[in-house]
Formats: sequence, C-alpha cells, structure tokens
Amino acid sequence: MADYYDVLEVSRSAGEKEIRQAFRKAAKKHHPDLNPGDKASEKRFKEVNEAYEVLSDADKRKKYDLYGDNWKHAGQFESRYGQGRSPFSSGRSGGSVDFGSDLLGGLGDLLGRSSGRAGRTAAVSRLEAPVTVTLEDAFSGSVHNLTISSYGGERRVEVTVPPGVDTGSTVRIAPDKETEVLIKVTVSPHRRFERKGADLYTEAQVPFEDAILGGETQVDSLTGRLHLKVPARSQNGQRIRLAGQGMPRLKDPKARGDLYVTLRPILPKEPTEEQIELLTELRRLRTEGT
Repeated sequence: MADYYDVLEVSRSAGEKEIRQAFRKAAKKHHPDLNPGDKASEKRFKEVNEAYEVLSDADKRKKYDLYGDNWKHAGQFESRYGQGRSPFSSGRSGGSVDFGSDLLGGLGDLLGRSSGRAGRTAAVSRLEAPVTVTLEDAFSGSVHNLTISSYGGERRVEVTVPPGVDTGSTVRIAPDKETEVLIKVTVSPHRRFERKGADLYTEAQVPFEDAILGGETQVDSLTGRLHLKVPARSQNGQRIRLAGQGMPRLKDPKARGDLYVTLRPILPKEPTEEQIELLTELRRLRTEGT
C-alpha cells in the first residue's frame, strides 16, 4: 500500500492547510470527469481520497503515524500492548508490515476471536472502510458492495449509504454479532455543482438581451431541468435562489437545502447585421443620455 504522505506529495510534518491544498490539487488533476477512460487516473483519484480522509483527521493521522498501514486496528493493539506501542514497528513512526499467515492468525485473536477457553465470549471487532460516492449517490442514496478483512480473512458486505451524506459522514453496519464496520464516506467533486452543507451552487448562461429585458431559461438540478425566471436588468454574477432544490438533509431527508444559480449573461459570437444595428442604436442612446 502506498504511503499516504507520498500519495499527496507532502512531508510528514505538513500542516492541515498544506494537506488540504495538496488534496485539492491532486483530486482535480486525477478526477475521472477530466480523465475519461483513464484507469490509472481513476486509481490515483481513489488513493488521493483515501489518503486525505486519514491525514485530514487528527486522530486517524496520529494512529497512522504510529501503526502505518495497520492504523485501523490501533484500538486492538493498544488494548493488548499498551497505548502508543505498536507490535509492528520498532518505535518508528509510520512503519508497515506485510502480514504473514501466522501474524494474521494472531490478528484474528486481537480482533476478538475466541481462544477456545470455555466460557470466554468473543469481543466485537470494529473495523473501518472508506467508500467514495458521487454527488448523485449522495443525493438519492446508494448501495455498495465492499470487501473487508475480518478474522484474518476477507468477506463481502453490502452497505446502504443514505441520502444526504457528505464527506466525513460515517455509516455504521453490523454484518454479524461479532463485527461492526464504520464506513467513512467521501463525496467526489462535481463538474457542475459546488456543495456547501445542504445547499448547491451552479451557474447559468443567459442571452444578454434576457438579462436586460427579463426572460426565462432552464437550469440543471439533481432531479432534472428547472425553469428559471430571469429578472429584468440582471447583472453578471447575480444570484437567484431556488428553495428546496438542494441536497437532502441527512437527519431529515424530506427536508432539502436550496439551489443557488449565478447568472452569466453572454454576448452573441457572430451577431447579425440587424443585431449590430440595434446595438449601435443602443450605444447612440446611451452616449446621448450622458
């Protein structure tokens, strides 16, 4: 597994701001929408999201610095070896281990497998797994099949991601009585919408004459195209609010945020002679009025 610091191309002493900037730069560079069909970029994009999820969280980063690739099992290790001590490194931060079959067996005991002694109850194994979803999935909810490591082996689990999740949201599932999985959600950037909480932001281009005289246009939303009334004398950058057309709220999916549309008047690229005459007359009227 690649080192998370190497993935984001930052030093181990990097601060939160540096890590955030590195993530945005890398995520934009390798985003699937900008690299259609590029499997290498798609893989890199997933690695970037996974690295940022860990290094942007102070607690996770601390565990990663101590346990390396085994940071998800920090709780089990510390309960057995003491807090801050790793059985997989010789006191060196960020150490990682290639698990062998014997070590996997020992890990199974650490994660709660019964030792076989009569009357002993297996502890609950708490695992973490990342999942990256699209904004559309975050809007409507989605179902994902993930592979998790449990008791030294791998298994497939089905995860239902509810509507309204955002980057940093956690979905808890219990595939059995002995396992609890915390699914850490990352929502991919969208090419048309910017998200802020439950609100969405987008832009709409409108003919300059509609911006001056008023008119109607259509704008995309996550549920389809909407009719938008353009007020007369609209300015470039003017923002119009469409109530209830944003993201569902996680705790109340029936309630939704708002969609904010920024108007961008456009000029004709190849104006006709008639349009040029009208614009000339408009300029004459403007200059005479000054």
